[in-house]
Amino acid sequence: MSILNLFENMKKPFFWEKAKKDLIHKDEKLGRIITNYPKDFLFSKSDPFYTLARSIVGQQISVKAAQAVWERYEKKIKKVNPQNTLNMHFMTLKSCGLSRQKISYLKSLSVSFIEKRINPKKWNKFSDEEVISELIKIRGIGRWTAEMYLIFNLCRPDIFPVDDLGLIKGICKCYSIKYPITKEHAIKLSQRWKPYRSVATWYFWRSLDPIPVEY
Repeated sequence: MSILNLFENMKKPFFWEKAKKDLIHKDEKLGRIITNYPKDFLFSKSDPFYTLARSIVGQQISVKAAQAVWERYEKKIKKVNPQNTLNMHFMTLKSCGLSRQKISYLKSLSVSFIEKRINPKKWNKFSDEEVISELIKIRGIGRWTAEMYLIFNLCRPDIFPVDDLGLIKGICKCYSIKYPITKEHAIKLSQRWKPYRSVATWYFWRSLDPIPVEY
């Protein structure tokens, strides 16, 4: 399936088009990136385990590398769910390109779901910071991974994952700033993209990678 057909079959967040117009109006340089990808948008798998597992796989590696590892994992597991992940042998997971640490994190995540230590259904009513506080209780999930969940599963519009290196690279490339910049500098720049920083972030990622970021 082509990228274009894939997007045509997915539902975009309700705020997406409004956010695009707002960002294009506020920021000419970011606006150029947005207009370069008229058919692309953020979409959610709406499966909490899928999003969190994929975010763990994507920790501290490039989008391209994460995609390759995830595809091998999906091929071997057949159906992505907590029980199947827990049942997978260590060496099978390792053969997908996962580190010992990430395997441990995926197992921990699986147990949290199986034993119902977390309840994703209630997170829709939580604030962004309340969701993050819940998620970081799970071993292997830090703020960045929780922010990926907020963006890609709950589709929260104003998340700014300042620890994401791809985001910082995208910002520096867009504004011709020497990489890297400090978190403080990035947060200051991000004020102009409120209340749609998730959308701005997605387009900065999109400007760097041949495939859209997905979790």
